[in-house]
Amino acid sequence: MPGTNDPRTEIREFLRSRRSRITPDRAGLPAYGGNRRVKGLRREEVALLAGVSVEYYVRMERGALAGASEGVLDALASALQLDDAERDHLFHLARQSGAPGSRRRREPVATVRPALRQVLDAITDAPAWIRNGRHDVLAMNQLGRALYAPVLADPRRPANTARFVYLNPDAAKAFFVDYDQVTRNAAAMLRMEAGRDPHDEELVALVGELSTCSELFRQRWASQDVRLHGYGSKRVIHPVVGRLDLDFESMDLPTDPGLQLNVYTAPAEGPAADNLALLASWAAGETLATELPAPR
Repeated sequence: MPGTNDPRTEIREFLRSRRSRITPDRAGLPAYGGNRRVKGLRREEVALLAGVSVEYYVRMERGALAGASEGVLDALASALQLDDAERDHLFHLARQSGAPGSRRRREPVATVRPALRQVLDAITDAPAWIRNGRHDVLAMNQLGRALYAPVLADPRRPANTARFVYLNPDAAKAFFVDYDQVTRNAAAMLRMEAGRDPHDEELVALVGELSTCSELFRQRWASQDVRLHGYGSKRVIHPVVGRLDLDFESMDLPTDPGLQLNVYTAPAEGPAADNLALLASWAAGETLATELPAPR
């Protein structure tokens, strides 16, 4: 599948897509002539901004990042006006091609430790769960299972939020208020993960499944956009308690590479807090799955 297990192709498409979005005016360069044959910057303009030769930049854009120093990669990121996620993605791609400037990533863990499950269960007033970079949901607390009941309706395990968003669009649109942005974020985070580990066979299979079954995913994937896990807001329409406007924090677990802890909260007062309390009451009276098996 293009872009997932072929670092040179991924580098070429990523750099071309970032170069095409920057105009000379945005880069602070004079635009000589009114008939430019390329969208965005020319290769020689990127080379000028990055302080490298045109020949060197052409080689890099063809996928040859092996040997590029951290300083060159930083200069290239600045020339292309990459944000933090895009810069990290560039360094991940460089690592995959053999370039220095980034330590080899530790192997991701495949299961959730019992102690982490205890941490989840100790969080009683907020939905919380642990997922991997493929968006497999590996463990949840009771309120998390209640909140994501529509996602868990798919009998396949582990539950996967990207699969839910793209392959169950009617249910996902009914659940996520900002469905369009959710689809963009899901594809961007999967591409970020593909840059970290393009040889993850389960990730390759997931992206292949989504590409085969969803035209929308193919469009989002082709954008080459990337996104970091972080924090923000999530607005959902729960089938039992109605609308919930929540804040979330997504935190990497340093001792468990590849896993993130996600916690959703609501302001102390207001309709979201009231509905979250109602959700907790509903969850207490429901029989919810307590185990989310890790992938094989």
